[in-house]
Amino acid sequence: MFDRDGNQKVDRQEFLVLEEIFGKKTEDDGSSESSPQGPPKTTLMTHLFGQKGMDSLDFNTFFKFMDNLQTEVLELEFLHFSKGMPVINEEEFAEILLRYTNAAETDRDEYMQRLRTRIDNGQVPNQNGITFPEFKDFCQFLNNLDDFSIAMRMYTIANQPIAQSEFMRAVKISTGHDIAPHVVNTVYQIFDKDGDGKLSDKEFIGVMKDRVHRGFRYHLMKYEGWEGWKSCVKHEMKTR
Repeated sequence: MFDRDGNQKVDRQEFLVLEEIFGKKTEDDGSSESSPQGPPKTTLMTHLFGQKGMDSLDFNTFFKFMDNLQTEVLELEFLHFSKGMPVINEEEFAEILLRYTNAAETDRDEYMQRLRTRIDNGQVPNQNGITFPEFKDFCQFLNNLDDFSIAMRMYTIANQPIAQSEFMRAVKISTGHDIAPHVVNTVYQIFDKDGDGKLSDKEFIGVMKDRVHRGFRYHLMKYEGWEGWKSCVKHEMKTR
């Protein structure tokens, strides 16, 4: 999209098109740091295009940069719950999944209590915890949630809730990767409301779309009056 000269690489000027698409350029009001040489250098621009801004960026380099960045963000989130340990337990995994969703507090409590009850009942047999690679694989799957939701919708149209084996098959088809069966089982114990071993579109997709956007879709939701005020207060309390 940004490779204007078709050389399979993107230079600094081509990359700056992003600034015009995703944000407004700062107007020069006398306090701007811009110069006749163009926009000011940033750490990101220096990293991608060198000190003089003359380097070019190929797809593989940019893909590796984005993958490393996402991995570091996920690792920070994982370590926040693992406290330096190599694994997180199932309850901590559930807390991470629900952390950036717009689910009501009562719904969150219901999800967590449901998981605790099913752990006590032996419905989560392998309680060795979830490693970071397993957590990362699941989060990368969530990045392909739209593709996965198409497969889920096919089951919904056929009035067929999806079982764990079918869930893993749909993940493999939509992402090309596998998710650990233990992680899938934990997800089912969180979101399978009626305990029938099946998962419906509404029980999973809606909540996880909030997780993918990490709560940034909240500003798109419009509330008015008393309900709007209460929703705003709850949201601010959750983010403090």
